[in-house]
Amino acid sequence: ETTKMANQEEAEIQISELDLLSSMFPYEEEFAVTDQLALAELKHYVENESAEVPSSKVQFMLNVKAEVPNASMVEFSMACALPFKYPTVLPEIAVRSSLLSRSQQILLNSDLKTYLMQNFSGEPCMLSAREWVKDHAAAYIDKDFSSSSMTASDATQPQVTTFTRLWIYSHHIYNKQKRKNIIDWAKELSLSGFCMPGKPGVVCVEGLQSSCEEFWSRVRRLTWKRILIRHREDVSLEGGGHAEIQKQRKFPTLEEKCFDAHGARGNHMDLGQLYHFLEEKGCADIFQMYFGVEGH
Repeated sequence: ETTKMANQEEAEIQISELDLLSSMFPYEEEFAVTDQLALAELKHYVENESAEVPSSKVQFMLNVKAEVPNASMVEFSMACALPFKYPTVLPEIAVRSSLLSRSQQILLNSDLKTYLMQNFSGEPCMLSAREWVKDHAAAYIDKDFSSSSMTASDATQPQVTTFTRLWIYSHHIYNKQKRKNIIDWAKELSLSGFCMPGKPGVVCVEGLQSSCEEFWSRVRRLTWKRILIRHREDVSLEGGGHAEIQKQRKFPTLEEKCFDAHGARGNHMDLGQLYHFLEEKGCADIFQMYFGVEGH
């Protein structure tokens, strides 16, 4: 029953967000639902106790005009789909424009996704996504990927895998079940790294980009006082076979690291030890991102 209620709530949020978009952008050329049937199913689901879970995602287009310094206005189209669990998961958005090369388009879309991932955990974000595109998309038209060889190799080498390392910061991690989830999910998703419980809590996971994103979307759905991605590293691997990925790893497996605790409650970790641990792994600069000071 509770899942039905949660789903119901998510569906209601989706409908009210779509209503808002249509009232803000009344013209078809700015906003149009491309899958009316899915929207009708969603409304039916919200209104009727017995309704089946909708079989397809609501899909729609948002078109945004942005100013380009040397070329007046450029139109960007955002093809959007709301997964059924949205807003607890991110919307699917593909931004396109006739003036973007393939590599510019890939970069733009991945930057948009990172922005949403870091700023909207579980909140409706379509308007913010549209604003971001309006403010930032034009800059990608002039981004020069230096050589035309980039686009040539794009055509012959579609196999680019991205290796990702996420550095997650939490106000604290004490809960045994959460600690178990972190380790189990990392194992299931073939991620390595470490988890430092206590206050603050630090989690690092590394592996395939899609696995890291899946890990983050599960972890942030748990209840936290505060949790965020403090830093993210992405490396594109040509070909990206298993060996390539292994080569990028700085940690062999994912383990829990408990550094000697200080303090009356014995739950504050020794940050000096964390610093030396990170230094051994060649990640000393990360310490500064977390704590804003030199470690020693």
